[in-house]
Parts: sequence; structure tokens; C-alpha cells
Amino acid sequence: MNTPKGFKFYKTDEWVKVDGNSAKIGISDFAQNQLSDIVYIEFNKEAGESVEKGQILSTIESVKAAADVNSPISGKVLEVNECLSDTPEVLNEDPYENGWLYKVEFNNPSELDDLFDAKGYDEFCESRH
Repeated sequence: MNTPKGFKFYKTDEWVKVDGNSAKIGISDFAQNQLSDIVYIEFNKEAGESVEKGQILSTIESVKAAADVNSPISGKVLEVNECLSDTPEVLNEDPYENGWLYKVEFNNPSELDDLFDAKGYDEFCESRH
């Protein structure tokens, strides 16, 4: 399992990579591995819309299952990675770089304190086997 340092992780397997007062959000390597071959992504939010921590951002469908993507932080959507609509398999191939889903300007930095670091997330995932 690939869990890069410098990322924060949410209990429902989303990641956050902070850059100033904004952050990219995606799903973890653990999540994409559990889903298997991803075939479709439905984006529930658009640029300019507000999101709340825990709110459903997207639904991802794979050959095995469908799963909701929850927002690990609150804020305003700045950008949606629309390229994934045509190439959802990028989430399997590169979940941490090209597989980001949303870029969000966060309005409550203290929410980041509730997220796992890479080591804590690895331990969390191991406890679920």
C-alpha cells in the first residue's frame, strides 16, 4: 500500500494535500485497491459550491462496487478534475497525483488536526484487515 508522507487522511479513505489555504482531495491507494477497477465517477459538486466536512462529494463506481467520496474538510470548491470523467482508471493508476478529485479552499484549518498522518493512516488500515 502506498501512503505518501505530507498527505493527511480521513477515516473514510480520502486524502488531503494542503497547499497554502487550499487543498486537493482524492481517494487513498487503499480505497482504490478495495474498489478494484474504477469505471465511472459522478461529481456531486461544482466549482464555486460550498462543502462541509463529511458531506458526499462524489460517487465512484467500479466493477465490484460503488462508494461515496466524503469531504475531509469544509470550504469552497475551486476546481473539479473533470479529466477523470473520461479516464476514471487514473484513480487506480495514480491516486495521489493525477487522480485528485477536487481542489478546495478550506475555511477551518483546525479540521486538518482531526485527520491521520501517513503512519496513523497505515495503522488504521491495518486494523481493518
